[in-house]
Amino acid sequence: MPAESLRWDTLEALKNSPKGRLKYSDWLEKGEDILSGCNEGPSLSPLSGLILKRFNLSPRPLLKTCSLGSASCDPSPGLSKEAPVSSSCSSSSFPSYNTKNSHCTLPSVISEIVGDEESSPDATSDVSPVSIPTPPPTISLLSPRATQMAGCILMCEEKHRAKAKMELALRQELQEKLVASVASRESEQLKRFEEFMELKQRQEFQSMRDMMDREYVLTQESIGRQEKLKEEHKNRIKILNLRMREAEQQRLREAEFEKQRQVEGRERLRALNAIQEEILQLNQLLEQAAPTQSGHTPDFTSYSTRANQLCSQVSEVIRTTAEGEFPSVEDMTVAERALHEMRSVIRVMQDAAAQAQEKRKKEQEEEEDRRKFAELQAQKEEQKKSAALSAKEKAQKKGLQTKAEDTTLKWYQELQVSANQCAQSFEGLNNTKDLQTKKLRMELQKAATIPVSQISSISGSKLREIFDKIDKLLSGRPVVSGGKSVSISQHPNGLDFVSYKLAEKFVKQGEEEVASHHEAAFPIAVVASGLWELHPKVGDLILAHLHKKCPYAVPHYPPMKDGTSVEEYQKILGYRVEDGGVEAQDSFLKRMSGMIRLYAALIQLRWPYGSKQGPDPHGLNHGWRWLAQMLNMEPLADVTATLLFDFLEVCGNALMKQYQVQFWKLILLIQEEYLPRYVPIKLTIEMPEKKNFKKKKK
Repeated sequence: MPAESLRWDTLEALKNSPKGRLKYSDWLEKGEDILSGCNEGPSLSPLSGLILKRFNLSPRPLLKTCSLGSASCDPSPGLSKEAPVSSSCSSSSFPSYNTKNSHCTLPSVISEIVGDEESSPDATSDVSPVSIPTPPPTISLLSPRATQMAGCILMCEEKHRAKAKMELALRQELQEKLVASVASRESEQLKRFEEFMELKQRQEFQSMRDMMDREYVLTQESIGRQEKLKEEHKNRIKILNLRMREAEQQRLREAEFEKQRQVEGRERLRALNAIQEEILQLNQLLEQAAPTQSGHTPDFTSYSTRANQLCSQVSEVIRTTAEGEFPSVEDMTVAERALHEMRSVIRVMQDAAAQAQEKRKKEQEEEEDRRKFAELQAQKEEQKKSAALSAKEKAQKKGLQTKAEDTTLKWYQELQVSANQCAQSFEGLNNTKDLQTKKLRMELQKAATIPVSQISSISGSKLREIFDKIDKLLSGRPVVSGGKSVSISQHPNGLDFVSYKLAEKFVKQGEEEVASHHEAAFPIAVVASGLWELHPKVGDLILAHLHKKCPYAVPHYPPMKDGTSVEEYQKILGYRVEDGGVEAQDSFLKRMSGMIRLYAALIQLRWPYGSKQGPDPHGLNHGWRWLAQMLNMEPLADVTATLLFDFLEVCGNALMKQYQVQFWKLILLIQEEYLPRYVPIKLTIEMPEKKNFKKKKK
């Protein structure tokens, strides 16, 4: 009962509080009457002398009289002995007090008198120095004033007594009403209790009848349920007999099926052994054919490696069946696929050998042509030297060059030659008619290009996942593309093909994605930089494709050679020529801008998760070389200004931090010397030809 104890604690605390200890009826505890204080005789205050002085009463001798309530007589200590008050003084000498003023009390009059006495200077001078001795408790006066005051006191007592009687009567009446209401409420509660007991008896009687009815119904239901169970038992026995017959039939069917499965398993095992025998024979043919090759033939190690992998794959399937188990349909599928791939490897190797033989013949013919060409070249060199000397003299006079430096052109040509050789190495893969090889080529191309297409300005944390996928593909490990596993080891020229297509896709992203969204240059460049660091061949191919589509990234302004058509020359300059028409200048500048921005980002960025111990494969020194050579050449209309702006906007801050004062000197050179030389004219061959193309389109 914690709540009950808390109530008593609360009541005890309230009782002990300051308000709880206040006493409003001390007279009840003392056992006194409520009007006992009013029965005492009236007495005057010790300040009665001041009262008489306030009303200017003449000094009269005091008469010894008895108080109103007692027979003893005492003199007033507040008056002098020499001025007694006579008993015959009339009541007219005091201010008259009617019944209306009878409610005034002595303390209020005394306070008024004392206030007046203190305000008057005479009174203060007479009264203040006098110390009033402590008077006896009461004095009696026979003056009419005192008598009138005593009457007033008696009237007040009567009023208080009457009021107390009235309150007592009201309280008694309330008590009687309370007792009557409690009695009536108790009688009503007794009636309700009797009604509740009657209701409870009726409910118990009704529940007893209901229980008896339910027992009767349950008895009938149990009898019916027993009959139903008997019927169900008979039916269940029939069903069990049917199931036993079906189980026997099923056992016979399973035995027959097991015999058939063993027969099929033996057939699959014989077929698997035949497949293994054929694969081993093909592998022996491959090993016998590989050492016979000599000269500049391609390396057949990748073919033999793949053949050994296929042999081990089939051996693994055979090993699972060596424990008495028959090969499954999936095992046969794997073995057949391995046999088919082995046949394709042999076929590809034979094609590669034939191509190598043809290539040797072509190389011999090219060697003879090269020797003849060298003789002619030696004759022309003398003519070129004289022409070069005259061109250098003109360039020195003008101060700027019309073409790139020889070392830059040599580097540019070497990159193009290596790219062409890479393309020729997988020419058989491109021109194959075998459906399986074509399918492999498409899967390799998708595995190389799709991750690059997923790089954008919002790639974020996906960049590392894309980089790892491309790196895994270039390293020869299998990757999943389009739900299928593909690897460059499935074809001997798979690495060259993937590297070439990957570099081509990076440059295409700069041509399209970066041209439309400039901020995409940085994520694309950082992935390309990381691949360049791990796979240098990919970086060289990226530069080769970039120089081919944008020769201004060398920088190089290709001259128009004799016998070159206008359309071919415009393709060399980087324009797109389709159906006899050339793309608009704005579109051309937009593509060149995207590729230069990608090149500028590639120069200054490096893959953040690499080792960073070795040198940067293509660092800021190449950016400084490009900018210096660009400023050493004559500006071209539209192109030079656009490329300089895009390059400095992307790579200018990095060059400034690297070269500092030298960079600012270069900027000052551009402002003061290079820009004034900028003449907004185009090549003489462009303007009339573009007009002609537009007329043809119309």
